[in-house]
Amino acid sequence: MDTGTHIAMGVALGGLATLDPAVQSDPTLFNAILVGTIVGSHAPDFDTVLKLKNNAVYIRHHRGATHSIPAVLMWGVVIAGLIHAVFPSVNFLHLWAWTALAVIIHVLVDIPNAYGTQAYRPFTDKWVAKGFINTFDPYIFLLHIGGIVAWMLGANPGFTMLVIYAVILLYYIKRYIDKKDIVQKIHDYFPDTEQIATSPTIKQNEWRVAITTTDKFYVGSVIHGHIEILEEFEKVQLPNNKLMNLAKKDKNISAFLSFSPVYRWEINDYDDFTEIRFIDLRYRSNEHYPFVAVVQIDDNMRIMTSYTGWIFSEQKLQNKLDVENNPI
Repeated sequence: MDTGTHIAMGVALGGLATLDPAVQSDPTLFNAILVGTIVGSHAPDFDTVLKLKNNAVYIRHHRGATHSIPAVLMWGVVIAGLIHAVFPSVNFLHLWAWTALAVIIHVLVDIPNAYGTQAYRPFTDKWVAKGFINTFDPYIFLLHIGGIVAWMLGANPGFTMLVIYAVILLYYIKRYIDKKDIVQKIHDYFPDTEQIATSPTIKQNEWRVAITTTDKFYVGSVIHGHIEILEEFEKVQLPNNKLMNLAKKDKNISAFLSFSPVYRWEINDYDDFTEIRFIDLRYRSNEHYPFVAVVQIDDNMRIMTSYTGWIFSEQKLQNKLDVENNPI
C-alpha cells in the first residue's frame, strides 16, 4: 500500500487497541501503543531510503528483506523495545503485541498489490504479488480516514475501528473473487495461458492484465468483466550470446530481471552502440509502458550507460541515460 494508507492504518490500529482491557486502564500504555502502531505500520518501508543510492538497488531490495519473516519478527521487538525505554512503566507484552500486529498487517496488505513483496524470505526469494488490490485504494484509505474522523468526533475508537476492519475484510474478499472471475475468463479465452498478471485500477470495474501464453504475450484490460486485448507480442527467449550476457550483468538490467515476471525485449543497433531495452508489460498506461530497463553497449563490448525505473516519455529516458553516461 501507499505510505498514507499505512500511516492511517497505524492510527486506526491504535484506536482498535482500546478494546484491550490493559490499554483501557492505562492512558500511558495507550499513548505508547499508538506510537508503536504508527511506526510499526510504516517500518517495513524504511528501505525506501535505498532510492537515494540508485534505482537498481531500490528495485532489487524494496519490499525485500524488510518485509521478510525474520524482519517482521524483528521490527515488533525493536520498535516496542525503543518505546518501552521511553515509557518503562507500561506493560511490554501488550506494547509489543500491538506493535507487532501493525508490522504484520503492513506486510499482509502489501501482498495483494501488483508490486508485491518477498514476504516468504528466507524460504524463497520469489516475489508474491496477488494483484487484486491497488497500491493506493481510495476505498480502503477513505474508510480509515472516516473511522479516524469519527473517533475525533467522539465515537468509541475500538468498536468504530472494529467495524471499519470488518468492512475492509469483506472488501478484500470481494476483490479477490473479482480477480478469480477474471482469471477464469482469461483461461477460457486462452486455454494455453501460462501466467496472468492482474493489476487493478482505482476504478472498481477496470483492471489491467498481462497474459503469458505458450508463444505470445497479450496486454489488455478488463472492464465490467469484458476482456479487451490491446496489444500482443511474440514470446521470444533471450538469446544466449555475448551481447545479451554482458547486458544481463549490468546492475540496472539485473535488478529489472530479478523483479519483473512479464516483459518483452528489443535490440536496436545504432552507429556507435547497440541498445537493449526491457519493457515490463504489467503497467501499461495511456498506450505507454513506463517501467523499463535500458543498456547501451559500444562496439568494443563495453557498457556505456544504463538505466531502470519508471519513465513516462522517451525524451526523459534519453536524459536519464545521458546523466548516467556523463555524471556531474
